[in-house]
Amino acid sequence: MPTVLAILAEGFEEIEASAPIDLLRRAGADVTVAALGEGIHVTGRSGITLHADTTLTAVEAIGGRMFDCVFLPGGPGVKHLRADRRVRELILRHHAADRWLAAICAAPVVLYEAGLLAGRRYTAHFSVAPELADILEHERVVSDGRLLTSRGAGTAIDFGLLLVEKLISPDKAGEIRASICA
Repeated sequence: MPTVLAILAEGFEEIEASAPIDLLRRAGADVTVAALGEGIHVTGRSGITLHADTTLTAVEAIGGRMFDCVFLPGGPGVKHLRADRRVRELILRHHAADRWLAAICAAPVVLYEAGLLAGRRYTAHFSVAPELADILEHERVVSDGRLLTSRGAGTAIDFGLLLVEKLISPDKAGEIRASICA
């Protein structure tokens, strides 16, 4: 089964993190939730605290472990993802290895700052549209090669199902879509 690293920063958007993680785990993916900070409890924008599996520091201590996909949820916590050089290095390392990169809401700006959106099709939340000249603002989810993006909390289920489709199979995504009445 595919491996996914989901990175949570303080202020992450809870729906954008939990819905895709849940759907990926239902599909059998091995999802590692890593806290950007030093503790494993991370509080989202709405005050909901999630218990991460580990920290990004611990993941990095393994010596550059590679995942099939790196997933970045959005929300106000994106400012922390942007400020952390480890996130940029991780994204670039996975991109160079032709792994999947997934970002929702404001998180595509992290990919933009890493130079990975030039000439690509992508979407993001309208709040970051001024930074992203080529944003496909009205698309709920966009797949371009191994780059997967989505607009925001309201598209989190669609995004999670797209991740399942691309990382596992369209049949599995259809099975899960039916089981959750999406």
